[in-house]
Amino acid sequence: MTNTTALKAARAPTEIYNNVPDPFCGMLSDDLVVERQGGSLKVVKNGSAIARAGFERKLPKANPAIRGKPVALSQAIAEAARMIGDATLPLFGGLATDVEGMRAVLALADRSGGIVDHALSEALYRNLKVMQITGWTTSTLTETRNRADLIIIAGSDIAKFNPRFFERIAIPPDSMFGVTAKKRTIIFIGKGLDRALGKDSRAGEVITLACKPEDAGKVVGTLRARLRGFRIVSRKIAGVPLADIDALAERCKAAKYGVVAWAPPSLDYPHAEFAIDQFAGLVNDLNKTTRFAGLSLGGGEGSVTASAVCAWQSGYPLRVSYASGAPDYDPYRYAIARMLADGEGDVLLWLASISPGLAPPKTKIPAIVLGTPGLKLAQTPAVFIPVGTPGVDHAGRMLRVDNVVSLPLKDLGRSSLPSAADILAAIEAEI
Repeated sequence: MTNTTALKAARAPTEIYNNVPDPFCGMLSDDLVVERQGGSLKVVKNGSAIARAGFERKLPKANPAIRGKPVALSQAIAEAARMIGDATLPLFGGLATDVEGMRAVLALADRSGGIVDHALSEALYRNLKVMQITGWTTSTLTETRNRADLIIIAGSDIAKFNPRFFERIAIPPDSMFGVTAKKRTIIFIGKGLDRALGKDSRAGEVITLACKPEDAGKVVGTLRARLRGFRIVSRKIAGVPLADIDALAERCKAAKYGVVAWAPPSLDYPHAEFAIDQFAGLVNDLNKTTRFAGLSLGGGEGSVTASAVCAWQSGYPLRVSYASGAPDYDPYRYAIARMLADGEGDVLLWLASISPGLAPPKTKIPAIVLGTPGLKLAQTPAVFIPVGTPGVDHAGRMLRVDNVVSLPLKDLGRSSLPSAADILAAIEAEI
């Protein structure tokens, strides 16, 4: 493993870092100013509540441990390697890491015949089911910021998962080439989704179609029907007056560049993929006469990064098994949450290097945890190895939520904790 302790000890006691990407938010906003004083960080400028909580969190002391007893790092690595090497079907879950960490997970899974799945993949699969079956047309954060004149927020609390979306993308102070951004219309389909927008003077019209968020797919389906000229008997759809839906149809037809945005983690109800199918279908319908695109948001805990790296290397987006000696994809059979509930697998390696809340589930099989110090553990794992956070304790790369840009993350020198990639490579070398 790379020895970074000496390098970090030689740093100045106080440093200011500019243009820092935020690994705690799926947008990876890269305009933060962060100050380090010793081993403490402070977000000086442009940080959201999520960013401040992540960067400014005080790390508790943590040591490698076997069954709760502190040991040397080499001993913990050797025990983890023994457990994985002896396992018939190891499971690799959590996967909150950067590109390098995910590459190392896949190498270890390939070597040991394991199964890989991100802790938050259920939300990802609400998108993937639609993309795999029907396809879609999507935009990017940059295109939305520069070109959109109408943004529809479909049944999703965007601000909860991407708190700076409105500030940086929906109502930015400027757009491409330094031109002041035009005021654009923001439509919320769902109650209680416009808290982050407030009364900002940069916004144009802000309109809410007040249905339950889980009824957004029904409202959008009606919107599609009206755009096609179908007659609707009911005067209200999911509590929304048909006249309001018709008015939105006219706005959509008049838009020069419309965007339908949603956050899969918000759509946490049965068969939410049907709602996403309506959102993507609306985009396809409108593209026959104007320009529209979808924009999926979410992507916390490195979930977009994990899915992308898995697709690059295996051809499949997570829920992949290497037990046969080659990548095998099945989104039901290889869902690790289901496997643990059904008593499948004989060892779990859980990787949670970003936030302390992504704890492994309680399980009857032995667990190896590579986690950020302070990770909230429900039970003592067989092996625990503290690891650093990419973009805070070591450099790295992560994919932005729109899945088109890989951003470099900075080493801010908070601690000398090793990267997950280094620990995983050391475990593989021992097997």
